[in-house]
Amino acid sequence: MHLTKRSELRRLPARGSRETATVYSILDAGMLAHVGLNVDGQSFVIPTLYGREKHKLYLHGSSASRLLRKLEEGCSACVSVTLLDGIVLARSAFNHSMNYRSVVAFGVARKIEQPNEKVNALRIISEHVLAGRWSEVREPSANELKATSVLEFVIQEASAKIRQGPPIDDDGDYTLPVWAGVIPLSLQAMAPKSDPRLSDDIEVPEYVLRCQFH
Repeated sequence: MHLTKRSELRRLPARGSRETATVYSILDAGMLAHVGLNVDGQSFVIPTLYGREKHKLYLHGSSASRLLRKLEEGCSACVSVTLLDGIVLARSAFNHSMNYRSVVAFGVARKIEQPNEKVNALRIISEHVLAGRWSEVREPSANELKATSVLEFVIQEASAKIRQGPPIDDDGDYTLPVWAGVIPLSLQAMAPKSDPRLSDDIEVPEYVLRCQFH
């Protein structure tokens, strides 16, 4: 990645990293991204699932989406992913915080036109969300592919920011009789619920049973 000042961390830079491995590890652990862009002077943010392959993120949505059509034109965009790991409770209201891992990535997107490339990108997104699913399901039909816009977002540069550990209080506050610490948070997969119209002889796949998030 070519790094410039737009991905430089200015607020608490000690928590930041522009190392590729750190950025990719957070992107791989996430599932939901928010894509920011500017259209005719108005800023928009689009939530979307994604999948990563090397320095590219694959995004998708309705072909009728005006905002996706703007992205297809190659306008500059920003993609952010945040994972919440805990609520940090300090002894003072000011020093409360969150433990988190986040990435902000800058780049441009291009529309994927070829049907086989679109299918491959959708497979990457599907496998990112739940590995093992794509090989079992019906692949998109020609009409479904036509109704879906698939974008390849090339990460030109990105930065990660991480906060972890206990609260950081002012020295004079450590003697206050107030509980302080961290409430850990995690995205947890619950027991799967079968579709009511599922045939009785179809068992829950192993990859569904072992689904978990980090």
